[in-house]
Amino acid sequence: MSDFNVNVRGVGSVSVIDVKGYLDAHTAPDLENAFNSLLENDQFKVVVNFNDLTYISSAGLGVFMAYVETMRENSGDIKFSNMQDSVYNIFDLLGFPVLYEFFKDEVEAVNKFSDEQ
Repeated sequence: MSDFNVNVRGVGSVSVIDVKGYLDAHTAPDLENAFNSLLENDQFKVVVNFNDLTYISSAGLGVFMAYVETMRENSGDIKFSNMQDSVYNIFDLLGFPVLYEFFKDEVEAVNKFSDEQ
């Protein structure tokens, strides 16, 4: 079984999802559950902190595509932070930098939501 952990915490009005380990078809439902919980609680401003993520598959990428439209329709968004180069290269290869904002650190990503108000 793949090693994966997801943790959701609040930073002001922004929800931060910390992902750790391997995000693949076996572990993507854990991330989906985190997003569903945020939606149930009307939390639409999300930063995903990739600091401890070492691998992502197409199934993991698909989770973000499944939720970004709903977040944006509710005046929110999904922003990415703290991504290792090896993980970023996968996002870049598939054109994600055109669709999402990437930040070097979490604070910058969280603050971007304040700048947009």
